[in-house]
Amino acid sequence: MKALFFLRHYNDIDHITPVIVKWVERGHACDIVMIGKKRFDGDYRIEFLKKLEGVRIAHLRDLLSFVEFTKWRLQTLLLVRSSYRSFFGPLVKGLARLYHAKRRKATWLHTTRYLLERSFPGGRKGVVVFDWIERNSEICVEWVETLVGIARNQGLGTVSLPHGDSPHASQLIRHGEWQLKPDTSFSAAAMFDKVVVPNELCAKRFRPFLDNQKLIVLGSPRYCEEWLTKLATLMPSSPLKCSDNRLKVVIFLRKANFTTFWEEVGEVVQLIAAFPDVELAIKPHTRGGWKQSLTKDVVLRRLTNVTMIGDDIHSVHLLQWADVIIDLATSVAYEAIRTGKPVLAADYLHAGRSAAAVYMPETELRCRDDVYKKIDEFLTNGYQSHYIESHRQQFIKEMLDVPGTDVLPHYVTLLESQAEGK
Repeated sequence: MKALFFLRHYNDIDHITPVIVKWVERGHACDIVMIGKKRFDGDYRIEFLKKLEGVRIAHLRDLLSFVEFTKWRLQTLLLVRSSYRSFFGPLVKGLARLYHAKRRKATWLHTTRYLLERSFPGGRKGVVVFDWIERNSEICVEWVETLVGIARNQGLGTVSLPHGDSPHASQLIRHGEWQLKPDTSFSAAAMFDKVVVPNELCAKRFRPFLDNQKLIVLGSPRYCEEWLTKLATLMPSSPLKCSDNRLKVVIFLRKANFTTFWEEVGEVVQLIAAFPDVELAIKPHTRGGWKQSLTKDVVLRRLTNVTMIGDDIHSVHLLQWADVIIDLATSVAYEAIRTGKPVLAADYLHAGRSAAAVYMPETELRCRDDVYKKIDEFLTNGYQSHYIESHRQQFIKEMLDVPGTDVLPHYVTLLESQAEGK
């Protein structure tokens, strides 16, 4: 069987690579087309995929002529929401009105037909796979709708796979979110035949817009036991040095559009740094980290036991290095929970309620005093008894292993059924 996967940024590479690997292990073939700003050449996951038999990887700009790709890219920029928030927003709006849908259609159709014929020549059966596509995605929804519609007309299956997890148990978590009602940005998912989510928390976002036949809960491909075992053999060597005589703490930050109380985050960093036996690493989000005020704080950068981590160090390296993870509601902490490494859910530092704190109340930080007490306790008594084990196992069962531990086989079975046209 044949699949065509579209990948665009760090997160969907991270979460969809396990599914691609399992798909190939079943004896199937696939094309991977990169459509993001970056090529990701040199990324260890992409380099691993390139070596697999039956896998063909290319960036869209290498498949189209210079003129064709430029047209596609410019039309994309006219329609993605971030372009309207930029300095050139008024100009972009004017150009979008001038270069209307009818004029854009020819480029969308040409690109779509070329890609589908390249992967499925002569009407061959198969499945087309994107990550989650939302109305506010950094990709042109209009083009994806065109491609998905034509693929379906050709008898191809169309599936949307997770590019993350649901670290929030609450809904109003971003700037400007003031009404507790279904978020229409998730309505774009209705274009696909199947939309896969790892757990019920994620499913709640989509249920107002999808029926139960389209929405499938299959667990987390990124944080399932099978992939973590495999990932350990693929990781490049870590550039981080271990210092066993100090408590190593890492803070993972969210994107700037989530409501984070940055002033208090800065206070917490200085509080932790005041412990002489602690080493603290801060990891900005892989997309938009430069927008976060904390990364530009001169006072924090001068602290000798605090390091601001760049894009060259992977989150997996930091998880291996750290003794303790402070989480501002990021799914990257789920790997630590799976392995039993202590996670502190710093819910009072942001506007949301984290899934980690809901399932494991013993992990929650509710005030600055809690931060101090936890760090002091870890330094004095160690951190082996951090979790209530029944809580952690419930989290794993309901958030990561749904409906069972055979997560990756379930994903591949779904893709096979769609490739066969069932």
